[in-house]
Amino acid sequence: MNDERIGRNYAEALLTLARKSGEQEEWGALIDAISVGMRENPTLKTFLESPKLSAARKIQIMEKALGRGVPRVFMRFIEAVIMKRRQMLIPEIATEYRNLIDDSEDRVHVNVTVAREPAELEKDALTRQLSRLFGKRVVPHISLNPAILGGVIVKVGDTVMDGSVRRRLASLRQRMLATVTR
Repeated sequence: MNDERIGRNYAEALLTLARKSGEQEEWGALIDAISVGMRENPTLKTFLESPKLSAARKIQIMEKALGRGVPRVFMRFIEAVIMKRRQMLIPEIATEYRNLIDDSEDRVHVNVTVAREPAELEKDALTRQLSRLFGKRVVPHISLNPAILGGVIVKVGDTVMDGSVRRRLASLRQRMLATVTR
């Protein structure tokens, strides 16, 4: 079984536990925080990877690090992940958990590239239009790239919709060159 599938199985279990407690978003934030810590803090990653430390010692240290601020059932989940020696899959579990939440709430994350910072009304209009297009609630992630000159580039998963002025000008140039060479 590949890491993504294993991560999804653990994420499904975590989501089931989170729903029972009624804290889906909070638990998502907790697993995300551990995942970010693993990516950004080499010490944490090395600690969790280390074969020199027993699972029991890792659990003990994680309990101290997370403190009493985390739900006990969430901590038991982390303990189970460590006991099964799957702690290096926490980033995959976090990603799959967010995907499951998005699916259950019928929402999709969309990367939108624009040439300049849009006004709030423009953002709202764009979000509504993309929501209609995809048939889901859209969460836009807007980035700026003045090189596109204008328009928008929308990316969802592997799908890219390029409505930039730069692409339109390049297309017009190709058509004009094709006409001249005939």
